[in-house]
Amino acid sequence: MSELPDDPLVRSRIAPNDLRDAAALDEVDRALLAHLVADARTTNAALAEAAGIAPSTCLARVRSLRERGVIRGYHADVDPAAVGLPLQAMISVRLQSDARDRLGEFVGLVRRLPAVRDVYFVAGADDYLLHVATSGTGALRDLVATLNSHRDVAGTVTSLIFDHIRTANVS
Repeated sequence: MSELPDDPLVRSRIAPNDLRDAAALDEVDRALLAHLVADARTTNAALAEAAGIAPSTCLARVRSLRERGVIRGYHADVDPAAVGLPLQAMISVRLQSDARDRLGEFVGLVRRLPAVRDVYFVAGADDYLLHVATSGTGALRDLVATLNSHRDVAGTVTSLIFDHIRTANVS
């Protein structure tokens, strides 16, 4: 298997099946992933016990999952409201039809905006979905105005998020 490209823009344009063969994940891999999604801070010993394998095997399996790009990273799931950002939204962004060769420029802009938590490049009528968190309606309005003022943005649609439930599904 070849190395995955370091550039997240290039990686985002590669179909998931091009990155790795999902069939190569067995029951043990899926059990490890499910436990790590539920609690990424699980110790190797506890993870091995939960998956029914030896700690050394567990360590090698998790390392392999990271090297193959199945595990993309570990992070703290911070409640936006707890850090002063109680208003969350999904913003659908449609780019101008002639902007296709400047996707990197747009992604560069949104990655620098502090309110943007996640960027999704999607198929359909819109080009991107942005998960954002702001201090209130004024900040959200300013963010949408910033997006709409970009030369490549044809339009946006904002949907407020009332609740977010993270699942531990890996299959």
